[in-house]
Amino acid sequence: MDAKEELIEQPSSPESVSPPPPLRSDKETTEQPPSRPVSVSPSLRSDILRDVVFWRRKNLSLLVLVLATATWVLLDVYQFNSITIVSGAAISIVTLLFLWGNLLRLLGKEPPDLPGLKISEQSTMDVANSCRGIVEEAVRWMFHVSVEREWFVFAQVVGGLLSLSYIGTFTDLLTFLYIGIVMGMTVPVIYVKYDDKIKRAGDQVKVKAKRLYEMVEQKIKSNKFVIKEKEKKIE
Repeated sequence: MDAKEELIEQPSSPESVSPPPPLRSDKETTEQPPSRPVSVSPSLRSDILRDVVFWRRKNLSLLVLVLATATWVLLDVYQFNSITIVSGAAISIVTLLFLWGNLLRLLGKEPPDLPGLKISEQSTMDVANSCRGIVEEAVRWMFHVSVEREWFVFAQVVGGLLSLSYIGTFTDLLTFLYIGIVMGMTVPVIYVKYDDKIKRAGDQVKVKAKRLYEMVEQKIKSNKFVIKEKEKKIE
């Protein structure tokens, strides 16, 4: 009995008792670090467009060119209505999918899970960011041209816009867009291929244009000086 009482009466050592866990305040338990927004790199916005324009993805570039040509031929040459073309394309797609699914069932295979297809949020954000980047570049370019001091840049832009307005009097919007797509998929490739020659020719044109401008300016100043001298002699 004495041994049992000694065992019971002996206090436990402080090392054997584990301290209670520290209490956390309500702010520490509820507050969490704010999640960082997902950012899309600007360099990835126009990678697909750049690959299509420079024919790095030949299949996709060829598909875009064929679709543009087919659309222009059907709408402009054969004078089809756009609603008729869209309806016919939708009917063809639905019919092909229906026949394909029934053929797979007859062969004892499971058809693909087409209802599970969806557009991801990342793809939507990429497209929206690409459109925003194009608009920002256009606005930035307009302000850059308006405040540019070099007259050649301003004259070049105005001449290009005047040429576009003049070409627009001979074509409709669909033909103009088709020509723009074809030129957009051919001119950059040619420019990259013959970059050095085009730059040399452009530099020569700039030098000649500046010389011509200086000659005209000198003639105007000399004529003003002669007119002032004549006015002084008359007085």
